Amino acid sequence: MTKKLSLVVPVYFEEECILQFIKETRKVLDALPVEYEYLFIDDGSEDNTARLIQEEAEKDKRIKLIVFSYNQGKQAAVSAGISYATGDYLLYMDPDLQDPPEEIPLFLEEIAKGYDLVFGVRNEKMDSTINKWMSAVFWWTLERFTGLKIPKGLAVMRIFTRDFANSFLQYKEQNRFIEGIFMHIGKKRTQIVINQRPRFAGTTKFRFKQKMKLAFDAILDFSEIPLKIAVSIGLGFALTGLFSLILILILKLFFIDFQTGWPSLFSVVIFGIGINLFFTGIAAIYIGKIYKEVKNRPLFSIQALYNIEK
Repeated sequence: MTKKLSLVVPVYFEEECILQFIKETRKVLDALPVEYEYLFIDDGSEDNTARLIQEEAEKDKRIKLIVFSYNQGKQAAVSAGISYATGDYLLYMDPDLQDPPEEIPLFLEEIAKGYDLVFGVRNEKMDSTINKWMSAVFWWTLERFTGLKIPKGLAVMRIFTRDFANSFLQYKEQNRFIEGIFMHIGKKRTQIVINQRPRFAGTTKFRFKQKMKLAFDAILDFSEIPLKIAVSIGLGFALTGLFSLILILILKLFFIDFQTGWPSLFSVVIFGIGINLFFTGIAAIYIGKIYKEVKNRPLFSIQALYNIEK
């Protein structure tokens, strides 16, 4: 029985490469013994990305497009694509062609061995030195503070089964980190090494600021470490203060007759207030995320669907 493959492709300001992406992936897919469909999710692009995909969709009903009402982030875009995909296998990839389409047969071969999820791992990241450094900081931060064992050199490109996709859709949280959810689902997974290309056109939209914001969100979503650090540091300050008080009392009574000055006292008070506000802020962020989850709003807002039944 012929399997069906869904390509889940979030897009954002990709007018320079989207037609080339369709051309190259179609050439590879047409040579494979699979049915296939494209699930493009336009995340609020303000260039010609959506229009170009619409024109292709008019010529080929296998090309499907979800247009968001506004920019809602890649995590929401991927979730929408998985929600609307109908394939037995789902292949998630970016349209910039860094993860090459000619690797698609390798993913299909590997998933057919009985795995639920196959990650792509880069042989070498084809990017600028500064972007490589920023990515290294991003992944180190995630692993250090979340405990998630995410494969080193993880690429966007990965394939998973319909059963795995159904498990993913059971995760309803508003604050979502796709890689973390994938790792949390578990099941039988493996990885393959792929040879990455240079970016076909344009520059990355995922800047260091966005990466670290995502890392921070992932830490708060998958770990209680910030709260534990706050408790440990608070306890440390309390014990230090108690020890200092006892020491000053002993020195005053038995050894040195000194007069304490208000500047040092003022500095200590300000420092203590700052520490208190910092860790209160961490707790407040957790509470804010709980508030967002409790409202249970839709994960994404859709403006239009093309070649998809509503």
